[in-house]
Amino acid sequence: MRGSGIIGTIVLVWLIIGVVATWQRGYFQGQETSCASMGTIAVTVIAGPLNYGGVNPRVKDCHPPRLPQPSSMKPIDLVPSM
Repeated sequence: MRGSGIIGTIVLVWLIIGVVATWQRGYFQGQETSCASMGTIAVTVIAGPLNYGGVNPRVKDCHPPRLPQPSSMKPIDLVPSM
């Protein structure tokens, strides 16, 4: 039981350090909002204290996933009409 509280505290402190590093780099200034900028903010927060060890995570380009297109087949009536 006590281990989960300690792990939760460590994760919380890790993420707070990541938010501080993101703020110090100026990523929260009113710049362009794009997938790449939001991704850079997210990976910087997740990197946490590693940012102060020289890690500078960046997302350069991101594309939305390619979703399958609906089929052009006519629907099949599975329920008999009454």
